[in-house]
Amino acid sequence: MSEIGFYHLTRSPLSRALPQLLVRTLAAGQRALVLGSAPAGLDALSTELWAQQAWLPHGTAADGDPDLQPIWLSTEPEPLNGARYLFMVEGAETDRLAAFDRVFDLFDGNDPSAVAAARSRWKSAKAGGHTLTYWQQSETGWRKQG
Repeated sequence: MSEIGFYHLTRSPLSRALPQLLVRTLAAGQRALVLGSAPAGLDALSTELWAQQAWLPHGTAADGDPDLQPIWLSTEPEPLNGARYLFMVEGAETDRLAAFDRVFDLFDGNDPSAVAAARSRWKSAKAGGHTLTYWQQSETGWRKQG
């Protein structure tokens, strides 16, 4: 089973929170699959990742060569880059959670429908026997709750 962390975004948007987590992922020697729900959203996220101070090499199907990309952005849950870490953004879902060592479910805490959808994903993951943690943003960074 996978270790799944739910990341409740309340203080910063995805475009600022995700790069911090990806920096840590690369520092740990891991590869990441960022699973989005729509190509347009992933294109915007790709632009944001290139604008970061930290070097976050990444690619999409438009770039090709997924095996060369430490971070792969896709609407498909296939880790074509060999990723063991999955980042679900923009409400993306998959039934392939067990294929990853760690899953990061980032959701907008200021959007009631996103919160409700995250609760549903939590219940489903718990029923699937995964190890769950809940993280909320604070003034000083991420705080593990309960």
